[in-house]
Amino acid sequence: MGTRVAIHRILRWTVKNASSSAFSPVYCKRSHLPFSRIGCSFLSSSSDQTATPSAQHNQVISPDKPAAELSVSSLLDMGFTDSQARHFYDSVSNVRGRRDAKQVVSTLTALFVLGLNPSSVQLALDKCPELYTVKEAQLQQRIAHLRKLGLVEGSLQRMVVHYPKILTVPVKTVKNVVQFLRQKCLFTTQQITEILRESPAVVLEGQDQLEYKFQYVYFRMGIKQAEMVRCRLFRFSLKEVRNRHAFLERRGFYQTPDKKGQTTIINPKLDSILNVDQDTFVTGVAQASLEEYDVFQRLLAREWKEKDLEQSGIKAHSNDEDNDDDDYEEDDDDEEEEETEGKSGYQKRKKKYGAKRK
Repeated sequence: MGTRVAIHRILRWTVKNASSSAFSPVYCKRSHLPFSRIGCSFLSSSSDQTATPSAQHNQVISPDKPAAELSVSSLLDMGFTDSQARHFYDSVSNVRGRRDAKQVVSTLTALFVLGLNPSSVQLALDKCPELYTVKEAQLQQRIAHLRKLGLVEGSLQRMVVHYPKILTVPVKTVKNVVQFLRQKCLFTTQQITEILRESPAVVLEGQDQLEYKFQYVYFRMGIKQAEMVRCRLFRFSLKEVRNRHAFLERRGFYQTPDKKGQTTIINPKLDSILNVDQDTFVTGVAQASLEEYDVFQRLLAREWKEKDLEQSGIKAHSNDEDNDDDDYEEDDDDEEEEETEGKSGYQKRKKKYGAKRK
């Protein structure tokens, strides 16, 4: 209900602003009337007549200002509280430089149409000011695509408020991530919808990192797709997952399942490994001290760094060998060409000498 009222207010503000733009200096010059000196209200509601002189002064359109200018009073008309309106106006001024009010109103309209109330709109825009720069058509297209992926009313709104940056991601990027999760990781359509709803930041994670994380949890830890989704695996970085698993493994509390999925010990659940704070994990699951875990993380980071350097060296050496092989092949080709040229030259000289003898 509140959202419908907000949308209605935005539409009313837009219509009134359009009508008031008829009194712009350009229009007045065409009428040859000195309207440029006459103060025109930004909003033509009855509340303007009871406004304070300072508020009326802020709403006056001067010859060097455009008719469409977002103000605190217009934000109040859209349903924002006084504190929200002032905070929002300051944010817009910093981001947009007090320009392009039409773009700001387009963003507000798209978010209100989505179903967000003024408080949620302010929260989303505070988290992601980049939304001010996204065109309304793009916002509508991205929202429609998220709905096609199974994000229904309620969950879609909560996801946008939690992670508004999702609306700055192009549709093509989201499609590529969805295709990767379906084809490479073999998640079902319903599981992909759940991943997007609970871990929307996955759309901005590199596919190499996603693939490595999935393969690590699937093969090294023996975790299936359903449990990954249930435990919200993609909310955690590869470093967090690897550190906790390796710590348990080296302390003898975790074992990689065999081909039949069996272990000689009972592994802790993924939920109890990831979805707990560090203190609970270290003392409760790993049965160690925080100092031990801190030292282990530093040693593991050094270990992985050495492995990366070693792999980089092997790769570089392999590339050098390939280049040497290419050079060797080029030398062989050159030698063959020289040999061919020598033979052809000898044959020409032989023919010439034979012709002279005749």
